[in-house]
Amino acid sequence: MFSYRHAFHAGNHADTLKHLTLIGALRHVLRKPGPITLIDTHAGAGRYRLNSDMATTSGEAGTGVLRLLQLLDERAAASPGAASDLLTDYRALLLAFNPRWPQTGRLTIYPGSPLVLHHYMTQPDRLDGAASRDRLHLCELHPTDSRALLALAAGLSSNRRIHAQRTDGLAALRALLPPPADGSGSRRALALIDPSYEIKSDYANVEEAMHDALRRFATGVYLVWYPIIGRAQAHELPRRLKNIARLAGRGWLHATLNIGRAPATPGQAAQGLTASGMFVVNPPYPLADALRAVLPDVQSALAQGPGQGWLVEDENNTGR
Repeated sequence: MFSYRHAFHAGNHADTLKHLTLIGALRHVLRKPGPITLIDTHAGAGRYRLNSDMATTSGEAGTGVLRLLQLLDERAAASPGAASDLLTDYRALLLAFNPRWPQTGRLTIYPGSPLVLHHYMTQPDRLDGAASRDRLHLCELHPTDSRALLALAAGLSSNRRIHAQRTDGLAALRALLPPPADGSGSRRALALIDPSYEIKSDYANVEEAMHDALRRFATGVYLVWYPIIGRAQAHELPRRLKNIARLAGRGWLHATLNIGRAPATPGQAAQGLTASGMFVVNPPYPLADALRAVLPDVQSALAQGPGQGWLVEDENNTGR
């Protein structure tokens, strides 16, 4: 059950899609001054060294974020005053954790979703007033990764507002919803749900968790990552999540990225995951257009071969 370690996959194409979507949601919901509860149900270790044995064994960052950075650096050099989009925000996030990158040209730290959430939660405009009561809940069940996560959380600034624990994240989600209200009675929450799906029951568990989350707190923003693989449950999951959202009367967004399959070469290991998706219930209204604006460039930078493509659909737009 505990065979999956995200350190082998940190910074791959799936992380790129996941974190672009998460950044797009966060930068909108955190503009509001009221406090918010942020939840990461499968937080992993939280921070990954791209020069570690696990990362270099897979080499997935080399065909993911490191390749995308070439595009981002070229864009930044060509248009230093260009308007911000999700890719410039993504580049700024990576730079925050790799301050020597401009001098060395090397990205060594990849921030997992706990650090993405914490980074945006602790921006200067979030540190005053009601926003100082933001809370971040990080959950991880893997024995090794949970120890790393607890140590990471303890060392973060504002750690009194962070609760990290070794636990089943979907069970914790039920306990955390509805979130506490502020002084005016307003409640806000954003949850990222991204299990490894190493066991088939993960798909059904995610569906059940979404049913329960919308029953407990219908207005929360819920982001679900899933792999697009040759398994019936993977192909059925977005359709089932659409039905769950529709039955609850909530808006939804579905984004996918497929880098295509590289041609096989003698002696080369079989290519792993080539596509993944993000499903968002109650997506912030600018998110769909923000993703449509950058995914063509992401696909172009990361494409490996036949089958490549991207899609962003929502209840009002079933195509790109």
